[in-house]
Amino acid sequence: MIKKSLIAVFVLLLLSPFAVLVYYLSAYDYDVSKVVHYNPPQTTRIYDKNGKKIANLFAAQHRYYAPFEEIPPRLIEALLAIEDTSFFEHPGVNFDAIFRALIKDIKARKMVEGASTITQQLVKNELLTREKKLSRKIKEIIYSLKLERYLSKQQILERYLNEIYFGHGYYGVKTAADGYFHKQLDELTLKEMAMLVGMPKAPSAYNPTRNYEISLARANRVVSRMYSLGWIDEKTYKKALKERPRVYDTTLTQNKAPFVVDEVVRRAKMLGYDDLKTGGYDIYTSIDLKLQDAAKKSLSYAYDKTLKRIERYKQKELAKMRKDPTYIPQDVNVSQLNGALVSLDSRTGDILALVGSVDYTKSSYNRATQGKRQPGSAFKPFIYQVALDLGYSGATKLVDVARTYNYERNGEDFKWQPKNYEKDYKGLISLREALIHSRNLATINLVNDIGLHTLLRELKKFGIKNLPHDLSIALGTITLSPLELAHYYTSFANHGLQVQPHLILSIEKDGTQIYKKKEESRYVTSPQQAFIMTTILRDVVRFGTGRRAAVRGLEVAGKTGTTNKSMDAWFAGYSPTIETVVWFGNDDNTPMYKGETGGRVSGPAFSKYFEQVLRLYPQIPRKFIKPDGIIEVKMGRFTEYFSDISKPPVEQENEKEEKLLF
Repeated sequence: MIKKSLIAVFVLLLLSPFAVLVYYLSAYDYDVSKVVHYNPPQTTRIYDKNGKKIANLFAAQHRYYAPFEEIPPRLIEALLAIEDTSFFEHPGVNFDAIFRALIKDIKARKMVEGASTITQQLVKNELLTREKKLSRKIKEIIYSLKLERYLSKQQILERYLNEIYFGHGYYGVKTAADGYFHKQLDELTLKEMAMLVGMPKAPSAYNPTRNYEISLARANRVVSRMYSLGWIDEKTYKKALKERPRVYDTTLTQNKAPFVVDEVVRRAKMLGYDDLKTGGYDIYTSIDLKLQDAAKKSLSYAYDKTLKRIERYKQKELAKMRKDPTYIPQDVNVSQLNGALVSLDSRTGDILALVGSVDYTKSSYNRATQGKRQPGSAFKPFIYQVALDLGYSGATKLVDVARTYNYERNGEDFKWQPKNYEKDYKGLISLREALIHSRNLATINLVNDIGLHTLLRELKKFGIKNLPHDLSIALGTITLSPLELAHYYTSFANHGLQVQPHLILSIEKDGTQIYKKKEESRYVTSPQQAFIMTTILRDVVRFGTGRRAAVRGLEVAGKTGTTNKSMDAWFAGYSPTIETVVWFGNDDNTPMYKGETGGRVSGPAFSKYFEQVLRLYPQIPRKFIKPDGIIEVKMGRFTEYFSDISKPPVEQENEKEEKLLF
């Protein structure tokens, strides 16, 4: 009887594991499709025009994906040496290792050794929790056995090395290689590979940015294991032990140009890419990181210079108050002052630099693309270009005298008496001089001479929207962002050919290009007429309101813009190859200090930026090239340029007389 009982107990003990296995097999649906159809969230990378990384975009997990073919065989050997030497021999579960671990656990009366294979670790990460329970272990075994029926060993390794966490916010071995060592996988040394494969067991403890020596010790164990298995020779082994790799402790986003990144995200979403933080795209932009840094520094330079000047104004105001208690100083909130800068390649329209405020950490609002302000006199070149295309020349005389204009609004009669900034009148002055010195009255009279209806019709060729249908157009009362103004200014900077600004050049996914920029351009005037405008804007910098924008060793052309009561200060200009627009003003649309003009505030930022452009790229063209069909004549203080359309004054007068006779 006792014998039969013992036999029954033995049989029960023998069958119990199978009974438990049958129970778990019938009680759960072991769906491995999540691992079979592996599609983890991937990081999108943004690059500048030279292939330098600007930033990473990701949601919860920062991950670059590496297909199996990209993973070095030596790295796989290092992984197997320390984690699962018999990986290619077992069916997903190493039962011998489990039995050995079970004996140790029984002796210790607790879970002290797991004996998990790489397949089991992948299952645990993707399909199960990390709790140490027998039920979870049984599920892990079943999942692992099932998974190896659907995936090859190579596929399992690929998923494991892309899924596993390597500390410091890095998911996947490719991400960790880039983050810790700033290297591609095929550039890693054996020691660096050993450091990486040694981390997943305890990512926090083996993180080399926190515990470098501990991480090295773990890597040495990996190398020693490879040597003991005969997978590396003695020379390789000793060399690896001595190596002390350089480790980088960088931020996960590595965002070098936040305004650019924000604008890329906005534009990519407009193109239909809503999954930027998980889709794993490679976005190539037109930005030049060197020029982006130059733009940021230039804007800060002008901002600091303006604050110092304003402080001097304040001290003078206080001195006046002490002398005259009835004196009321100008009330200006200096904390509202801010600026923006955008720079384009004049020929292609590619955006080279984009800075939306003086300090992104204090204000992330992008004034370069989203801020709509009045350009003031920076709009005048469009009016003058229309005049040139209608047959005016730089030598044409304009009337610079005051007039009173009567108009009606909402049934009420009003009078408008515009003035020059200098509050004086020149009488008759040349068109060139009128634009050089930004004479408001001469410009208004020019608009009258052309005819408002004709001007508005001709301005359509620039594509400018929402133009005011009254004489205030002469003073630039339209609202534009700096980028919009830069777009329209390409008409002058690019020899009459207006080009559409671009930020995103192309987008790739898994090595395949899925988007490429479309070139958009149109001629708004001829190269000859655009060149005449360039010579006038060049004189604005040489002799007029834009003198502070001058750059030693480089020809530049441009126009200042200052709106009523110094609410906005602009400088829009260009060199032979690069166009740049700078804006400064108070965010709350209140006036800046009196005397703050586009030339005084924005001109220095423009100049400082191009100084750095010359330092970075000394080989760029430095002089504007005169096209064929231009006649150059010295006329007093200025050199005038004439064409078949913009003829010398004598020929213009002869033509007028002929029209009167016939």
